Amino acid sequence: MTGRLLFIKWLHSVIAFFLLACLVYVLYAGITATFNVFLPVAIATILIEGAAISLNKWRCPLTTLAEKYGAKKGSVADIFMPRIIADNLFKWTPLLFAAELALVGIRYVAA
Repeated sequence: MTGRLLFIKWLHSVIAFFLLACLVYVLYAGITATFNVFLPVAIATILIEGAAISLNKWRCPLTTLAEKYGAKKGSVADIFMPRIIADNLFKWTPLLFAAELALVGIRYVAA
């Protein structure tokens, strides 16, 4: 594995774990009715990532870059993420995020 490819995979992992932290925070905010500056930042971060992926034909832009430097097709996340999670991430994340936004909205109106 080249140094560039390893860097891309590390960067991808850091971004993925940050996005996961944003998802967890939105859920936390919805459960606890915590409305502070971190909530819109977490929501905006997830929406920006979603826009980047949707504009790239439902492919992570870093996957394309990793393949340019020798990664096997679609294997950008396999180094630090179990394959089953990497393969199903785009399937479950939007549904989870939508449910979290609904919960936040319900809790905000009730507050």
